[in-house]
Amino acid sequence: MQITYETIDTVPDSIILSEILLLHERIFNQSKGLLEDIGKRYGLLFVLAMQGKQVIGYKIGYELNSKKFYSWLGGVDENYRNYGVATKLMEIQHQCLVQNGYKVVQTKTKNKWRRMLILNIKNGFDIIGTYTDDYGEPKIILEKNLI
Repeated sequence: MQITYETIDTVPDSIILSEILLLHERIFNQSKGLLEDIGKRYGLLFVLAMQGKQVIGYKIGYELNSKKFYSWLGGVDENYRNYGVATKLMEIQHQCLVQNGYKVVQTKTKNKWRRMLILNIKNGFDIIGTYTDDYGEPKIILEKNLI
């Protein structure tokens, strides 16, 4: 299995973007409004895992300020899980962030996404808080110092 990784620091072309949206829909069962939300973000970074021309994993984030980056969305196609793809996407994202002068990366997750919560903790994130979202679900806020 030949998986390649690439980074894009702007909104990807329409073919790649549509693949990301389809994968997001398959993983999270919704993508309504995602394209519009992407268009509202500043300092975007897309990290993609590719099998040939197919997007099999992605990590999307954006700048919160000149020193803090928000790792917003990500997922891996279920057929490619347990091969280290999510870990590699995170590693590449964090390398890019350090190279671009960010000091902290923040993310949020839910208890139902335990594998992501565990991955974040294993990779140096600390839980810094929780809150209840607009749908009544608890969310966990995590941060990692990059330096």
